[in-house]
Amino acid sequence: MSLRILLMRFGIAAAGGALLAFAATTPAAGADQEDPRESKQIAKGEVIARTGLVLRGAPTRGGAVVRVAPYGEIVKIYCRAEGQSVSGDRQWHLLVDGTWARGSAQYIEAYRTPRLCA
Repeated sequence: MSLRILLMRFGIAAAGGALLAFAATTPAAGADQEDPRESKQIAKGEVIARTGLVLRGAPTRGGAVVRVAPYGEIVKIYCRAEGQSVSGDRQWHLLVDGTWARGSAQYIEAYRTPRLCA
C-alpha cells in the first residue's frame, strides 16, 4: 500500500473522529433555544385556493416553486410581509412547515393576523 493511500485513509479517519467529537459535545439544535415553528407567535390559516396554492421561495409569482399546498390544508404562518401583488393583495405569508415557503395571503385565510416579518 502506498504512502499516499495510507495518508488519505488516515485523513478520512481523523475527519470522521473530529466530526463524532463535535457531535458529542454540541448540544442538540434547539436544546436551549425555542424552535420558531413551535412559537406561540405562530398563526394558523387555511388554504382557500380551490386548485391548491403554489408556495414559493420568494414573495413573488416568479419565485421558485417549493411545493403546492392543497385546498383546505391548515398551514402554520410564521410572519407576513409585502411582496408582489396578487389580485390586489401585496401580503405574503412565510410558512413554517419544514420548507419555509411563502404563499400569497390572498389564498390563505388566517385565523388571526400574523406578525410582521423583521
